[in-house]
Amino acid sequence: MKKLINDAQQVVRDTLEGLAWAHPEIALLEGETVAVRAHRTDTVAIVSGGGSGHEPAHAGYVGEGMLTAAVCGDVFASPSVDTILDTIRTVAGPSGVLLIVKSYTGDRLNFGLAAELARAEGIAVRTVTVGDDVALAADGESAGRRGLAGTVLVHKIAGAAAAAGASLDEVAREAEAAAAAVGTMGVALGSCTVPAAGRPGFELSDGELELGLGIHGEAGVRRVPAAPAATLVATLLEQITADRGLKAGDRVALLVNGLGGTPPMELSIVTRDCAAWLADRGLVLERVWTGDFLTALEMPGVSLSVLPVDDAMLARLDAPAETPAWPAAHLGRPAREVTTVAKAVAPERAGDDDRGVTGGRAALRGPVAGVCAALTEAEAHLTALDREVGDGDLGISLLRGSEAILRDYDTYGDSPAAVLRGMAASVRRAIGGTSGPLYAVLLVKAAAALEGEQHPSADAWADAWADALAAGTEQLARLGGAKQGDRTMLDALLPAAAAFRTALSEGLDGETALARAVEAADKGAAATAEVTARRGRSSYLGERALGHPDPGAVAVALWLAALAEHLADAR
Repeated sequence: MKKLINDAQQVVRDTLEGLAWAHPEIALLEGETVAVRAHRTDTVAIVSGGGSGHEPAHAGYVGEGMLTAAVCGDVFASPSVDTILDTIRTVAGPSGVLLIVKSYTGDRLNFGLAAELARAEGIAVRTVTVGDDVALAADGESAGRRGLAGTVLVHKIAGAAAAAGASLDEVAREAEAAAAAVGTMGVALGSCTVPAAGRPGFELSDGELELGLGIHGEAGVRRVPAAPAATLVATLLEQITADRGLKAGDRVALLVNGLGGTPPMELSIVTRDCAAWLADRGLVLERVWTGDFLTALEMPGVSLSVLPVDDAMLARLDAPAETPAWPAAHLGRPAREVTTVAKAVAPERAGDDDRGVTGGRAALRGPVAGVCAALTEAEAHLTALDREVGDGDLGISLLRGSEAILRDYDTYGDSPAAVLRGMAASVRRAIGGTSGPLYAVLLVKAAAALEGEQHPSADAWADAWADALAAGTEQLARLGGAKQGDRTMLDALLPAAAAFRTALSEGLDGETALARAVEAADKGAAATAEVTARRGRSSYLGERALGHPDPGAVAVALWLAALAEHLADAR
């Protein structure tokens, strides 16, 4: 792998600092990978973001007339809840905050939870979710339509409305209308390489293309033979216009978006073919932008976004925007130094209950360290599994979570519940994407079930931990909306929790019951190789994921086995 980087773990921060050097109107939020306007107004704050690797999105659209802040996660991974919440607090003013979120599970979950926490602090927050991907059926069995390059047009419309002084509700309505109207579909000529993974996400022969792909280096909905640009343009535009119900006489704006590795020459050819196709069908092309707007690292390919417009929407699109990436005049003066904005802090909360339960942290150190060691050792294996059906970041994510837990362990409270709550906070901060909040939910709910528990004598410890595992698993299923057979981590967790409780009810001792849970998790994880995914990133691949076990379920079986091996030390 050859890339112009220094450290694969620091690419996001280095990228933002380079942007801030070149554009002094952009500041960085202290201690975070967040770009904010250096000078802000009292209008509605527009915040977006998500995983990095999509440059110039999202930080390139921070500026007057577009975004107030961009929250940047690791490459192809959602930013953490805490980082999003810090950003909301920092930019929030009297007019409130609008979050524009691309429709991926991790982004919806993390931005949604941050919005709820901000509202609880009295901040006015609205959320608009963009799912402009027409390659996936709106009512299908997948995880849902993804947010693609059409999101940039939503940024532009919302930013212009805010700059014009519209209220939070008015800005949200305009953004929702744009998000509901725009349609996007793309085609890739090859894959891309996530810096931390070091290998392409998929491989194509010279005569193959991936059609209907997302923006995270994953494969498309189907593989098709290579074809001339005009043929591919017709395929994409036919599906977009049919999905959006567009007809002759409709006025549209077009975004021709390079995916990161497409030369300007080829993008111009695609633009030409789009204009000809639209004209042949009587659609009126009012605006067109061509370039790299929302990419997937160095992926060669293009996506097309079509937005039906009227005079009011055109006025928003035409409104001035001073950002590094949206087509406009740029001052081009370099910064003398990178400026930072101090983080807003959470308001002090009164009445937190210090339960004062002791006796758990020292006893749990061995089991927790054993689980972390197992996940660290399995990083390469889990990464390889995830590369087959996702974006290849699961092993790296769980490694980061393990490192954070070991680093933070001595700061946790003394009770078993306090240890689990501390672990939840560690993984929530350390792991981007979907895994962090999912494991945080599991741990927080398990902690609530253990509240007040100390390790009792004999086999009574097993009852407490069986209750904790069941409670965390049930809450995870409720929040994530998945069930057994959907090919997620729940395919290992649900049978494990059930087997643990059943074995205890049959009078088996705790160690035997836990062994039954591990066996059930192993079987559940193995069975995912034979089912078509209905949730998670694997759901985008359909039957192409068959034969590969779900990496999240495999990870559950792995750490549960490590826990069983070491939990005897905690009794």
